[in-house]
Amino acid sequence: MELLKIDCLGKPLRLEGSLAGWQQLFWGDTLVSVIQASADNEGLKSHSFELNTAAPTAIDSQDAVLQQRTTKITLETDLRWQPFAIDYRLLQDENVIASGKRNTKDIEQQVPTVAIAEKKQFSIIGLASLGFKLLKSAKVIKVVLAGASVAAYSWLFSFQFALALIACLVFHEYGHIRAMKHFGMKTKGIYLIPFMGGLALSDEKINTRWQDVVISIMGPTFGLFMSIAALIAYWVTGNIFFAGLAAFNALLNLFNLLPILPLDGGHILKSISFSMNSVMGLVACIAGAAVGVYISYSLGLALLGFLLLIGSAEIVFEWKTRHQSHLLPLDRYGQIFSAVWYFLTVGCLIGIIWYFAGSGDDMLALPLEILKS
Repeated sequence: MELLKIDCLGKPLRLEGSLAGWQQLFWGDTLVSVIQASADNEGLKSHSFELNTAAPTAIDSQDAVLQQRTTKITLETDLRWQPFAIDYRLLQDENVIASGKRNTKDIEQQVPTVAIAEKKQFSIIGLASLGFKLLKSAKVIKVVLAGASVAAYSWLFSFQFALALIACLVFHEYGHIRAMKHFGMKTKGIYLIPFMGGLALSDEKINTRWQDVVISIMGPTFGLFMSIAALIAYWVTGNIFFAGLAAFNALLNLFNLLPILPLDGGHILKSISFSMNSVMGLVACIAGAAVGVYISYSLGLALLGFLLLIGSAEIVFEWKTRHQSHLLPLDRYGQIFSAVWYFLTVGCLIGIIWYFAGSGDDMLALPLEILKS
């Protein structure tokens, strides 16, 4: 994780570090100081290195030559991870030449100098990523996919229900888009995939677990808003269409909040749990996958089983790279707030489903029957 980048004698001075306690200091592209991993990953740290600089030395009143001299550079930092804050002082031969501080907002908005290295390997995830990159190369693909989605859902249900389902998917993905834009990320728009749902894409990487939580949960949150709007429309008009829209949209978003990677709920669980402890994160994510296996077995959902395979691979990757993660963890307040936001959203969606299940209409009771099964 890039903790700090400032100018030092004409070159960028960059401090990299992780929760494991290790720190590396680069002057330009040269590694100049290293602090090894240890349990003492916070508090005061000091990096020092020497540079050869040229200084003018007078020979007589008219001429001067450049003489090499050694100067000592020292970077002093005071680091705290939760909540994140780093105070720094840059000294040249005991003289302070720069100082300041950074917090979580600065980390969220930074563009890392060195991209996080990813191991290249043949995998389903890699193929999917390549496929989506190819899809992003042509805007007309969005229209083609949207048309294919309408046709597919019309074939399964009806044209009117297909349009309503597309509206639910778009509104859900728009929540993700709004969250990305809130963090200043460039977005590539929304892609509708027949029988798979939708995708909100961005080329930029997140820097903090908080960004992961907000971007993930804003989709279901916007879905909740849509269900509430449909519920109000049903109260005003009495039209059963709005009741069905509210109930099935609530079920759709509740499904997305299942604690299974790569669903939204899986990302939220991963960010909260891995911010607490890496072992806790692994146990929590595996438990979430186990819940998904049970649901998939009980309902015969092949798609859910496929998602579990992808999610399991992501859990393993997260575990292997836990000490090199570039994501700033949630602080205690962020963990509690994220958990409350998650369970409140889940509770409201279940409440809407429960409300319509008591209407006496068999179709409106179907979402609750799915949950009970």
